[in-house]
Amino acid sequence: MERYDAIKEIAKNLTDELVIANIGFPSRELYEIKDRAENFYMLGSMGLASSIGLGLGLSQDKKVIVLDGDGSILMNLGSLVTIFNQNPSNFILIALDNSAYGSTGNQETYCKNTDLLKIAKSIGFKKAFNFKDIDFKEILSEDIEEPIFIHFKINPGNADVGIIDLTPDKIKNRFKEIVNK
Repeated sequence: MERYDAIKEIAKNLTDELVIANIGFPSRELYEIKDRAENFYMLGSMGLASSIGLGLGLSQDKKVIVLDGDGSILMNLGSLVTIFNQNPSNFILIALDNSAYGSTGNQETYCKNTDLLKIAKSIGFKKAFNFKDIDFKEILSEDIEEPIFIHFKINPGNADVGIIDLTPDKIKNRFKEIVNK
């Protein structure tokens, strides 16, 4: 399964959760699959989707889902430690791990030899799962008491999707409006 199909699998279960999508193709693919005001498409800032999601999770009560890439997580590995220690009770981080920097040409990341799920568990995440071993819809329907880390192992590859035709201001303003409701 490639990232596009993984995002499709995730998106079919979304209702009113706030979603932060990693830069490049993950944002573009989510935009094509299920554009909605609750999605924040990162257009830059590689490695910061998890940090932006953490700040959002700590500032309000809605569930926050971060769709992050393995390369971005490796770039900001300290965010996992911070998320665990801040302990937001509305936060789900989904690591879309294709062991590649998908948006820049599918160069291999170190996740080819590194297990992000083991890293999350070693940090202390009690709710750390492989996506294939869970019922994602059930997790979304439950109250979250602590941050959740979900490892979604996928194959490299980018879908043939267009660019996001929303301006950065439009993305920001519609997301901000939905967060403030």
